[in-house]
Amino acid sequence: MSGRTTVDLKWIEGRTERWIRFGRIVQETLHSRSESTVGFDPGAIFAFVRWASNDYGTVESRIDILRAVLPGERCSTVPHITPGGEMLLRLSGWPKVEAALLAIDQIEALGLAPEGVCPDHWRHVHNRLTTGLDPRAYTELRHDAWLKRRAVTA
Repeated sequence: MSGRTTVDLKWIEGRTERWIRFGRIVQETLHSRSESTVGFDPGAIFAFVRWASNDYGTVESRIDILRAVLPGERCSTVPHITPGGEMLLRLSGWPKVEAALLAIDQIEALGLAPEGVCPDHWRHVHNRLTTGLDPRAYTELRHDAWLKRRAVTA
């Protein structure tokens, strides 16, 4: 189906890791043991993690949380993602990436799927971590408010 956002994944132990932390994958194509492509329907929210090293150590540590866009919709370009996506969170450097992964873990500990939380929460996490502050925890109360707001505006 055209209109899907695709992400090229790769896993070479100790060298290159490109993987999906969360999101509803609706299509997967395996190219080899270490490479595949996954697809997301428009509107889907997903987290894409990239890490790479060379002989001298880590050269890239990054997490992007994006919303897959509709065909023709404006979007931010991101390496390995076609066509790109609406950027909700974009962090680089292991301390910030690790903090974002902990924020995801906290949401999952509530029994919630990270792709189903309010997109504004990911913007909040991005803004707080970018400035060196801890993000506020996502709560069941905030999630209930998001579900009610979404129902009213749909």
